[in-house]
Amino acid sequence: MSTNLTLDQLRIGLSTADAAALFDSLPAVAIDDIIGRTWHGGEVPTGHPMDGTLSLSGWYGKRFDDADHVHPLLFGEPGSLYAVNPKVMPVGLLLKIGRRLPRRIPGVGLAMKALRTRRHRARLRVVEYHAGPNAPAKASAAMSYDDQPIIDHFRWLDANTLLGAMDLRGSTDPYFFYLQRVAQ
Repeated sequence: MSTNLTLDQLRIGLSTADAAALFDSLPAVAIDDIIGRTWHGGEVPTGHPMDGTLSLSGWYGKRFDDADHVHPLLFGEPGSLYAVNPKVMPVGLLLKIGRRLPRRIPGVGLAMKALRTRRHRARLRVVEYHAGPNAPAKASAAMSYDDQPIIDHFRWLDANTLLGAMDLRGSTDPYFFYLQRVAQ
């Protein structure tokens, strides 16, 4: 698996095995390198049951205020971003029916606005992880959700882009996404 993939190539998609091999080959992320920033995200399609759910929901990205104060789910547009409480997200249901959801659900934007929160709902820690079955674990920044059985692991794709692997209890494979640094 080439580590020289562009973001456009990732947006098109990869096999789960290729995404895992790419992730495991990338450099670790230090927490200090990502805090104090908002990151705009998107999905890396791999055939995971949750493929398409982030874009369907209107997800914008994440904000890492400091290691103990993270907004894992930002929605809206620049200038009017708001955090949503992940505790109310039906992650187990999305894992079961994600691929069968329509491409557009009327009212999803209003529903997300109703789930707003001001409280931070995740934190950052350094965690050892490998996405593929044969790669050695590497310590890197990871985001642990407060109320969901999810850990998002991060590696550097390039100087301004993180590749994320969502480790979700109940899912046999990671769900891959990317985060791009937003200019501030």
